[in-house]
Amino acid sequence: MADAIRSAVPSSTPVTGPAGTTGRLPLLDVLRGAAILGTLMTNVWIFSSPGSEWGILTGATPGSSLRELLSDPAPALAAESLFRFLADGKFLSMLTILFGVGLAIQFASAARRGQPWPGRYRRRALFLFAEGTAHFLLVFAWDVLMGYAVTALLVAGLLTRSERFRRAVMWCAAGLHVAGMALLTAGLVAADSATGEVDAEVVALYADGGYLDQVAFRLDNAVLLRLEPVLSFGLLLFLFLLGVRLFRAGAFQPDAAGRRLRVRMLRWGLGLGLPLNAATALGGMDFFLLSRYVAAPLVAIGYIGLIGVLLDRTRRPGRLVAALTSVGRTALSSYVAQNALCVLACYGIGLGLATRFEDSGPWWVMGLWATVCLLLVVGSTLWLRRFSHGPLEALQRWALNR
Repeated sequence: MADAIRSAVPSSTPVTGPAGTTGRLPLLDVLRGAAILGTLMTNVWIFSSPGSEWGILTGATPGSSLRELLSDPAPALAAESLFRFLADGKFLSMLTILFGVGLAIQFASAARRGQPWPGRYRRRALFLFAEGTAHFLLVFAWDVLMGYAVTALLVAGLLTRSERFRRAVMWCAAGLHVAGMALLTAGLVAADSATGEVDAEVVALYADGGYLDQVAFRLDNAVLLRLEPVLSFGLLLFLFLLGVRLFRAGAFQPDAAGRRLRVRMLRWGLGLGLPLNAATALGGMDFFLLSRYVAAPLVAIGYIGLIGVLLDRTRRPGRLVAALTSVGRTALSSYVAQNALCVLACYGIGLGLATRFEDSGPWWVMGLWATVCLLLVVGSTLWLRRFSHGPLEALQRWALNR
């Protein structure tokens, strides 16, 4: 993985960013939109599972994997397995890289204006942490914003250090993360743990319990429910710094150098990432950590390259590009909205679809994903016709500019 990324990303980078990076880069909006809708491809299975976040966390509702296809190649199982495989960990890693890109853009903007750094950015990160805390308690326990805010504070300080120092931190974080995932995977293989049953009280809580009871449950179990960003902190740090490095190398610029770099990302990311990810996925749930937190990030780099190459070869951006751009320009609002919509659709406080269609197969879950995506596209498009920023983005700007 390290050799592939070193080959895809040039080692020499400018101090603040590529020349001419003063306007909005269209590719970034498309990538953000794809990352938001792609992240939902994973999260929608959490909302539709018995016990929701708790059932997935405890391993009681692991879902299907590519390994199961070897013994049961049924169409429904094949569709669910492929759907999950294409999304799990990839778009989350892409979103993390793009947060690093956004941080690099903020740094470059402050440098052009002669403003101190991190300066006011600390307030931005702390406000993001507050938004993430509210999102965790009120909507979805597997919130990513809190982890991003903590990582952003650390990386913001690293941007004032030398490129050599940041590169050392970046690869040390990657090495420690991979070593940790390998050790945990070895422990899972040695333990040979069997899948248990979801706690009936937790299943009832999401199926029939009140909203305030669900909030209280998340608060009472906050330590366990917040375990993912702690275990994957090394990966977060690495991907943030990778985003900074990609931005400064010009990976998102519309020029020839940017196009060449995107082709390299496509070849290395998918050429190595997909076979590695397929191998870990075929290993079953014991290899889940290596699949989601080691192989998937490499595929995410390939996804960024693939989307960039496709956009480079598109003469006239059509409706799909416009739709992804709208969601990307309202990324924060769309991220929170998609989770809130899934809560209302799946839990007993809303339509209760998770209980109604518990034994009806995966098709309704994929249909729910498509429906929520359509609502986000339509909603963000209509909103941007009247306003320049999404609702949560506007709230953030108002709060930070007071």
